[in-house]
Amino acid sequence: MSQVQHLASYATHPERSRGRLHAEEESRNRTPFQRDRDRIIHSTAFRRLQYKTQVFVYHEGDHYRTRLTHSLEVSQIARSACRVLRLNEDLAEALALAHDLGHTPFGHAGEDALKAVTEPFGGFDHNAQTLRLLTRLEHRYAEFAGLNLTWESLEGTVKHNGPLLPWPEGASPLPIAIAEYVAGHDLELASYAGPEAQVAALSDDIAYNNHDIDDGLRAELFAAADLHDLPVVGEIFKGVEARYPGLAPAQLAHEGVRRLINVMVEDLLAETGRRLQRQAPRTVEDIRNAGEPMVGFSVGMTTVQRELKAFLFERMYRHPRVNDMTARAKRVVSDLFAHYTAEPGRLPPEWHAQTDGAGTARTARRVADFIAGMTDRFALTDHRRHFGGID
Repeated sequence: MSQVQHLASYATHPERSRGRLHAEEESRNRTPFQRDRDRIIHSTAFRRLQYKTQVFVYHEGDHYRTRLTHSLEVSQIARSACRVLRLNEDLAEALALAHDLGHTPFGHAGEDALKAVTEPFGGFDHNAQTLRLLTRLEHRYAEFAGLNLTWESLEGTVKHNGPLLPWPEGASPLPIAIAEYVAGHDLELASYAGPEAQVAALSDDIAYNNHDIDDGLRAELFAAADLHDLPVVGEIFKGVEARYPGLAPAQLAHEGVRRLINVMVEDLLAETGRRLQRQAPRTVEDIRNAGEPMVGFSVGMTTVQRELKAFLFERMYRHPRVNDMTARAKRVVSDLFAHYTAEPGRLPPEWHAQTDGAGTARTARRVADFIAGMTDRFALTDHRRHFGGID
């Protein structure tokens, strides 16, 4: 029996997809969302994630997470949760694999630097950049730019963290890339995304926090004992230490993290089950228009997540070793942006052809696209070529 026959009524059913912006003949062997997943996996942007950092720059070690391994881990968690909730695993997988495509080199440090230098030209947002890649910057097909994904995949990508309208008062304007795209293809920014996108978003949180624990312990930025005072997290690690005295640090980290992932997933499933029972949605549109997320953590687990993020921010992201890498990464991005906007003729010919002179908004946008697509190692090599490296 196919997965489609097992889907809940409120899941995203592939045969009811709103289709693609550019009409295509559908596959006889794959659902629309399986095709979306495959297009994402075969994209240039997806391959580049192998050399885009999470926290540690790629040459810091072979065993730390990259954007690629993180995306695969998010996908695994999302698929598992969707199977229990009888949601569409293929759509959740596509969304999980696509969610980080718009990230710059050097993780959040690179994004912060690119945001700062592009502020006079409309700024930079990695979520908007993902949409730009999926709909414009990938050039693989003869009949259209981008990957021509289904409406559901694009909607779930853009509304990764919830509705975008009404835009918060006093915030920067809606990212230009999103505003431009939805002017011609309405992604209904005022509603919540479908349930699969909501699952993928929280799977991202689960994977990100837990694997930063693992990487932080591996890098010896903090010790397992430092986690003991955190709610739930500390209890789990103390339980592992009590059951396996003298366990090697790498095994302790793995045993603790895998248990914590399981606890978080179980909490997500239980809380989402309660919300589904309370709201009783019949269709995916009921979930989009519910006025609140249908997928979520309990109040207790939300507190656990918040305290864990605060711990990681203080003990990992602000660690002197990470701060040193962050400063270097920001300098690389800032230097390259200034260089190419002042001298767009130094860009590769296909990129230079899309600029319109030094210092213009159009040139700045294309330079931002070029830099955002770089891997860590390409950015470092390119910086060395123009500036002789960085101390």
